[in-house]
Amino acid sequence: MRSRAAFAVTLSLLAAVIGGVSALALAKATGWLDSGTRRSVIVQTPALAQAISSATAPEVRPLLGNGFSPARIYRARSAGVVTIDAIYGQTGSGALETQGSGFVVSARGYILTDAHVITTAGASGGGRAIPAQQVFVEFEDGDRVPATVVGWDIYDDVGLIKVDPHAHRLAPVPLGQSAQVNVGDPVAAIGSPFGNVDSLTVGVVSATRRSIDSLTSRYSLVDAIQTDAPINHGNSGGPLFDARGRVIGINAQIRSDTGAAAGVGFAVPIDSAKRSMLQLISAGRVSYAYIGIETEDLIPSVAKQLGYPVRQGAVITIVHGHSPGAAAGLHAGSNPVEVLGTEFIRGGDVIVSIAGHRVGSAADIVRLVTEDLSPGQSVPLTFVRGDQRHQVTIRLGERPASPR
Repeated sequence: MRSRAAFAVTLSLLAAVIGGVSALALAKATGWLDSGTRRSVIVQTPALAQAISSATAPEVRPLLGNGFSPARIYRARSAGVVTIDAIYGQTGSGALETQGSGFVVSARGYILTDAHVITTAGASGGGRAIPAQQVFVEFEDGDRVPATVVGWDIYDDVGLIKVDPHAHRLAPVPLGQSAQVNVGDPVAAIGSPFGNVDSLTVGVVSATRRSIDSLTSRYSLVDAIQTDAPINHGNSGGPLFDARGRVIGINAQIRSDTGAAAGVGFAVPIDSAKRSMLQLISAGRVSYAYIGIETEDLIPSVAKQLGYPVRQGAVITIVHGHSPGAAAGLHAGSNPVEVLGTEFIRGGDVIVSIAGHRVGSAADIVRLVTEDLSPGQSVPLTFVRGDQRHQVTIRLGERPASPR
């Protein structure tokens, strides 16, 4: 009898971790500049495009046609979806074991999954993520082979493992582009809910560009894909396919009051996972740019009521000490007021542009810093203080494990 891990943390909303972790909390997404987790779009430089092509399986083509056939997707892609067992400690009755899903992305043996499937990231009590001591991959035909942990990204909840490409026939699945996903697009999820391997569920994309609390870090994950395709425990790390059989996301969370599927699931966008995977393959770790501020949205109606000279932007509510934002002299607000039925922190600088890109919301800051910028880079930042517009140059740091 396998011992399954179950961890529970209660916050304002209950979010089920779909792998071996039973439930964690989802709360309203914040506007951390250092928060969030990366992007929905990877900047496709020639070097990056070549790296993605060599790391994955470009020879696997999308399915033909414009119709949505779950049966066809299952027939074509299920062989590339695997069940992952992660064991912490020695095997036996006292061992802690978690189970999730994953999918083969390369003939070289690379398999993508969630970080919380192969590490302790997200377990109650916090602390650093500890990888499983043993990882086993079970294929569609029931065969089982060992795998090694290549690395993980706690910010985007992405994990990468590798099997010997000669140990079993591999059927890599093609990766799509989550930036091109639209609300209403049909999707199919394949995974091992509750240990029921090779299970198929279908639905639609309910929303895109969602900003949600990460299950595995203290930052927010931006550009998550929301779907009503039923996702349950054990689906974590499995692929979310579009109508042409391309992976557009990694199933990661559900929002539920009971811990069961309730029609609100979330997937890590595959564009984010690609970036994580390439960093893990090349460097064994991921790095994110960091400014060290928290922000909230400035919307037109609030701007008008409070007399702001701009209609939209990101208002700074906290500047962390000894951060790039503090060094640049950015100011945080300290005057809470009630506006239109919600609390708003006024008095902080309103960021309207970073590195030449317009900022219209707190999520835009997260997106720009994590998608387009790198640690050590110096970029211009434009903000409004009072009635004056200012520009400073900020040298970006590297995101710490916890906000400071």
